[in-house]
Amino acid sequence: MFVELIAAFVAGIAAAGVVMLINRFLGGRLPRWFAPVAAGVAMIATTIANEYGWFSRTKDALPDGIVVAQTIENTAIYRPWTYVEPFVERFVAVDVRSIRSHPDRPDEKLGETYFFGRWSPVSKINVIADCAGNRRAALTDGISFESDGAVTGAEWVKVPSGDPIVSTICGVE
Repeated sequence: MFVELIAAFVAGIAAAGVVMLINRFLGGRLPRWFAPVAAGVAMIATTIANEYGWFSRTKDALPDGIVVAQTIENTAIYRPWTYVEPFVERFVAVDVRSIRSHPDRPDEKLGETYFFGRWSPVSKINVIADCAGNRRAALTDGISFESDGAVTGAEWVKVPSGDPIVSTICGVE
């Protein structure tokens, strides 16, 4: 966040400097308000570019084997440009290398999921997906596995068909 703030300030100073340089070559014909307006526009443009570029930069930095399962886009009244093109504010990624299942329960798969947010730390949660029953459960305290692979104590959530997290976990062989 601090780096993006510095980038916005640098963009504003650079834009004002360019306008002042152009004004010098034009013999002072530009209005005096033009430099601060250019600085403000450059700062806003830099902030918008950082918002829209966050997802692709973060996704490109993910290690091999981590697949983006779901993206959550955002619009806001104080960001009117987001109504034209919403930006990705959060996303869920699954580590497909971590997916495993018990031989007695091949329709239930366990995988590590990561929750990324624009201004929040990354959260990692192990999720078990019941591919046949179209449901999933986060592995938290109080959950245990029986010798046959059965899960006890899980709070299963029934999800609609095509749920991106269940689809991603169950789609890996």
